Amino acid sequence: MIYIFGFLVFGFLLTAIIGLFASWIDRKITARIQYRVGPPLLQPLIDIIKLLGKETLIPIGASKFVFLSAPIIGFTSVLLVSTLLWINNIYYDKSFLGDLIVVLYFLIIPSISIIMGGFVSKNPLASLGASREVKLVLSYELPFILVVLVAVIKSGYTYRLRDILDFQIRNGFIVRSWSGALALIVAIICMQAKLALVPFDIPEAETEIVGGPLIEYSGPGLAIYRLMKNMLMFTVPFFLIIVFIGGARLDGIYLLYGVLKYIGLVALMTVIRNTNPRVRIDQAVKFFWGPVTIIAIIAIILALLGR
Repeated sequence: MIYIFGFLVFGFLLTAIIGLFASWIDRKITARIQYRVGPPLLQPLIDIIKLLGKETLIPIGASKFVFLSAPIIGFTSVLLVSTLLWINNIYYDKSFLGDLIVVLYFLIIPSISIIMGGFVSKNPLASLGASREVKLVLSYELPFILVVLVAVIKSGYTYRLRDILDFQIRNGFIVRSWSGALALIVAIICMQAKLALVPFDIPEAETEIVGGPLIEYSGPGLAIYRLMKNMLMFTVPFFLIIVFIGGARLDGIYLLYGVLKYIGLVALMTVIRNTNPRVRIDQAVKFFWGPVTIIAIIAIILALLGR
């Protein structure tokens, strides 16, 4: 019963509300930087509702089943990840061994669903965007997993999220150590790529390939993809908060601390987005497999040395 409640209330409703609000903040700040007014508060929600009422068009030659199921697969994975994170953060006795691995696995599926939708669309621009998404995933996943291993090492070689949180309650945040600080820096860079935000919005570069993998999507399919991405704007930072910054409790002053942690990460994402140009896909691959992976390996070595 707790899992059903967590899935509906925390995994879907609360995550969607916070994700839409974070999307509005990002768009509003970006507009202000560009000397524009920006959208009203409910604009992200209005966009999704408007898309839900439009017709879904299936490209000629595309597999109808794969085309329609791809956004549902990605959206469901985000729901499961957010539910697991909320349950670990609220219900102390509901964690299970290996839930960290499950979360890492499900966090890859939204990108895989975008790749599926792009290739099945039978559109050259969509296929090019999906190809870029494949290369981007292969580039940032390696350092992302490596820095998560830093938290595993620091907390006593545990793959249970609850144990990582308990370790930080007893010993302080992982980010306060040299290895944890380096790991968080790398994780934030990888988060920017995982969310396909500038400078790593290469798969969906509007000025180059219009909408990238999603160019053929319309109606409810596009609405699900957009809601999925909005929810990821909460889910991925929330995951980093749990792993490196001690989670977010919902009681007393700790609630304010949790909100400030999340706002800080969203603000940092927006700053990075508005102060960097888009890179090419080959530059992104070299960047993640080069200096980013090297820093991640250094963080692991420092964690093994107790630093």
